Amino acid sequence: MTDKPFGIGCTLLMPGAKENAKIAIEEQVPIINISLGKGDWIAERVHGEYGGKVLTTVTNSKHAQSALDSGADALMLTGHEAAAHGGDVTSLVLIPSISKRFPEVPIVAAGGFADGRGLAAAISLGADAVAMGSRFAITKESALAQRMKEIISGSERTESDTVYGKNFDGIPARVLKSDESLRLNVRPAPLMVVIYRAFNAARKMNIPLYKVIPGLITQWEKMYIVAQFGAATESLMKATIDGNYEEGVQFIGQSQGLIGDIPTVNELVQRIINEATDVSSRSFAALGGGEKEQ
Repeated sequence: MTDKPFGIGCTLLMPGAKENAKIAIEEQVPIINISLGKGDWIAERVHGEYGGKVLTTVTNSKHAQSALDSGADALMLTGHEAAAHGGDVTSLVLIPSISKRFPEVPIVAAGGFADGRGLAAAISLGADAVAMGSRFAITKESALAQRMKEIISGSERTESDTVYGKNFDGIPARVLKSDESLRLNVRPAPLMVVIYRAFNAARKMNIPLYKVIPGLITQWEKMYIVAQFGAATESLMKATIDGNYEEGVQFIGQSQGLIGDIPTVNELVQRIINEATDVSSRSFAALGGGEKEQ
């Protein structure tokens, strides 16, 4: 389909993630981004079979060290501001902390970045690149439901219109504020509801129940979290695919307060680069850069 560099994301807690990762390896995807799980077996195969790269998403120094020990080539640092499963530490502290601790490791900053000012700031903090998931989700080429794009980019949405909690899918996550997301975050779903929804999600994704049941029996605590995660899939699909804001749940970062239009990807990239260049030049000048010594 393309001869340009590309990669895929592999959220290891998601139902079917292991199977998806195996297909990506068979197809020799250049970069595989691992999150929410240990991916040493992925790194071993990617490095050994075709020389690809593994980018692992982490939220703190402990996880960063573990990812590197498991073979990660680079780290994506997800700050508290991020959509979905950001950690407790904001990008402002997380990036310089981990870039100082692991100075030779390439770092991609994520969480709170949506424009050229964010790109310039991330580079200044020690990142080598940025991920702007929320921003690029609101582009013409994005597969996100058009209604959700229009809601998120609406002028009434601000950085405060998100909900952060662990009761939606079992892991602390940031989602778009709505009556439904507020309701789901009030308390964990009842046990039998979680199991039913998890089985239902597995069925819709053609995952045999015999792969789900043994884990529920032998690794209950871990599998309960996985079940919650799987059960959340239905709500996510209602929003992202169907555009059902009233009944669905949409992952979104606090950077939605910086999103006010739906450009093409090319328009957005050019805008970000131009703004970052301009901001960096003005910052350099503000700090006395370029002045001759007296």
